[in-house]
Formats: sequence, C-alpha cells, structure tokens
Amino acid sequence: MTRNRRIGPITRMQFLPFVMGRHYAKRCPSVSFAFGLFVDDDLEGVVTYGTPSSAPLRSGLCGPEYASSVLELNRLCLKANVKNDASWLVSASIRAIGKDAVIVSFADLAQSHNGTVYQAANFLYCGLSAKRTDWKIRGMEHLHGQTVADEFRGCNNRAEKMREKYGDDFYLAPRSRKHRYVAITGSRIFKRRALSALRYAVEPYPKATR
Repeated sequence: MTRNRRIGPITRMQFLPFVMGRHYAKRCPSVSFAFGLFVDDDLEGVVTYGTPSSAPLRSGLCGPEYASSVLELNRLCLKANVKNDASWLVSASIRAIGKDAVIVSFADLAQSHNGTVYQAANFLYCGLSAKRTDWKIRGMEHLHGQTVADEFRGCNNRAEKMREKYGDDFYLAPRSRKHRYVAITGSRIFKRRALSALRYAVEPYPKATR
C-alpha cells in the first residue's frame, strides 16, 4: 500500500507531548525549528533544532565567526522507523530550514546509538565528545544531568545549593560520550567557507555495535 509521506512545520503543542513521551532524556530543550513527519496525515515523527546553550559548543565547531550559525538537532523521535523515515525526515527538515547553518547532533553511546540516521543523511562524522561529568542525585538517576542542574538555574554557587539540599545524595558521575555529527547547509559559498573553518577532523563513520 502506498504511503503518503510529507513533512511540515509543527507547533510546540504538537511536538512537546510526542517528544516527552518517547525521548529517553525526558526534558524539552530550546527549540527554534520543529518539523513533523506525517504519513497519511498522522504524525509519525518529530525532529527539532535549537541554538545550543553552550557557548563553547557554538564557537568550537567552526570558530567564533560561525557561532551564530550553529544549530543543534536536539530531538529526533519516531513511532517506528519504517522505510528509512528517520533519515528522510532529517534530510528533508534541513532543506526546509532554508538558511546558512552549521548543524550538529550527537548519538549517545550509553543508548547504544552510533548515528546510523546521520550517516544515511550524509552528515560528517567528527569523532567522540570530550569526557565530562554530570550532576546526579541518588535515587533519581533517571534524570538528565541538565535537568538536575536546572533546579537552581540562575543562582550563584549552584553546586553549593545542591549540596545544601541533597547532602551526600548529590554527586558527580561520568557523562556518557557521544558521537559527534555535523552537517553544513545553505549557500555554496557558506558551505565551502564553513567546511574549511571546521575545527574537527572528519573521520570514517563508526560501525554499529549491535
């Protein structure tokens, strides 16, 4: 049976329940662009893009000159990856953004992800993220480290306030490393210049672990 597949921009009211009910992080990032995959008018997938909150991430990809052009593909969720729906959604949504942009996304090793979707969408592979630690609360390990840190967002000495509230239940844990993927889109001149400014070596795609 023929599937009528299309993408279109969607609202926060459309993507939020879809993402929160399916994505392992269980938190909503900053979203500037959101697109839905519709199959026979049913919402079957969501992809979102936003400006990374991390200034080092924005300037670290291609230098400060390109920091304002960096977008992170920060959520990708589908009901089922039928007939390469995920890679089709990613590729089509990047075309739909329609602007000069350096797009970065990550595939989490802790979730046994190696970025097959990004490989199929012809992203560049730029190695593993650096080793870092996350804030954790004993008994609430399911919470994302950023979710924990957000409790005292805007406060000085957030770590001290966490220790005051949670005592020894507050601790640091190694953050799982992630495969880094980059796509450069826009005008031919922008793509050429941004690619030449890319600060990470382009490496062969990692193979699936399972």
